[in-house]
Amino acid sequence: MKKIYFAIILVSLTMVFAGCTAGTKNIDVVNDEGKAVMELDYRDFDKAAVEMVQSMIASGVFKKADGSRYVVTTAKVLNDTMQRIDTDQLTFKIEQELMNSGMVTMTSAVGGKGAPDQMVHQLRELRDSEKADEFKQGTLPGKGQIIAPELSISGKIFQRNVRYDNNLQQVEYYFQLRVSEIASGASYWQKETLIGKRGSKKVVPW
Repeated sequence: MKKIYFAIILVSLTMVFAGCTAGTKNIDVVNDEGKAVMELDYRDFDKAAVEMVQSMIASGVFKKADGSRYVVTTAKVLNDTMQRIDTDQLTFKIEQELMNSGMVTMTSAVGGKGAPDQMVHQLRELRDSEKADEFKQGTLPGKGQIIAPELSISGKIFQRNVRYDNNLQQVEYYFQLRVSEIASGASYWQKETLIGKRGSKKVVPW
């Protein structure tokens, strides 16, 4: 009898695990032919980031007369959509593309959400604490070594829902970015990228 119960449990578990994995497949993120969705997905962030970076580079905003690189930070990019978006998904991609271009140096010491790398400041706090004596002094960062950013990237993502007809809705996502000189506050570059979607009114875009 125990063998029968054990066999039933084993079959049940097999069916549960099979059901969990049925229909699941990996996404080809390089050439994703999956259907579009009303919400913002990774394809939209990739498209917006690539367009923004290409425009920045083409504008010549990052060219210095002496040939050196600008030090750049990312300030706040506000989310004004109906979705819970982590705007770092956009800014991280933009920073990555800019660094790969070899035209700028991104700083990890300051940013719109604080220092992207907290260790930059944590080690300095340690240096100035009583625990500093436990470390070889030559390995601790000295004062006056952090390089301040010269340019800042900031912006906003916002959403507009537009009535289209009785059965369809239109959702517009606007990606707005600007590059400003921190010393003067002058705006050197700005761009708006629009991603529009049209689909059934039954789909809630958030």
